[in-house]
Amino acid sequence: MTIRVLLADDQALIRAGFRMIIDSEGGMQVVAEASDGREAVELARSQRADVVLMDIRMPGVDGLEATRRICTDDSLAGVRVLVLTTFEDDDNVVLALQAGASGFLGKSVAPDDLLAAIRVVAAGDALLSPAATRGLVARFLANLRPPAPQVSAGLDQLTDREREIMVLASHGLSNEEIAARLFLSPLTAKTHVNRAMTKLGVRDRAQLVVLAYQNGLVRPGDRLPGDARRGAV
Repeated sequence: MTIRVLLADDQALIRAGFRMIIDSEGGMQVVAEASDGREAVELARSQRADVVLMDIRMPGVDGLEATRRICTDDSLAGVRVLVLTTFEDDDNVVLALQAGASGFLGKSVAPDDLLAAIRVVAAGDALLSPAATRGLVARFLANLRPPAPQVSAGLDQLTDREREIMVLASHGLSNEEIAARLFLSPLTAKTHVNRAMTKLGVRDRAQLVVLAYQNGLVRPGDRLPGDARRGAV
């Protein structure tokens, strides 16, 4: 099945470069281009995009607001947003993740990495650059004013295993790495992750990471569970 991609960036030259890379790859197609966030939301609806490559800094409705609109629209539940940024340590990237984006890419990304990222996000079963995304979330939340307690209504519905795997996923581990750590099959690890996401009402692993930090399951600077006993640094 062809992955339908929407490009949202106010710079036509950048859109043209990404279009050339994507359209030259089998199984992918750029179905539309948007120069601002408002247009991106409209085209996501009308063109049935699977993945939106979303620039954050655009005139009018910016990428953050466009991401919120897409990710809170039930009619766009299958659409994944992949944020494009010039500076990968920009706090706006984390705000985009909180708004519902599935991951992020630097605009200097290599063509092969861009194509791989689109596939990963379209599949919806893994974060792009999970360790980097986790680090951004941790840094951003560490600098926030102490928020009011925010406990997800579904958190108490998780089994012990689902909670354990949620914590490991929030440390940036892939399904394969979780499976190796817990002596499970990758499919079993993926099933537990998916069940946790369903119970918590989140779209993908990016939101699972944010929720874990917001609810105190993971805190900035935490080691992986068990690493202290193993003498890990």
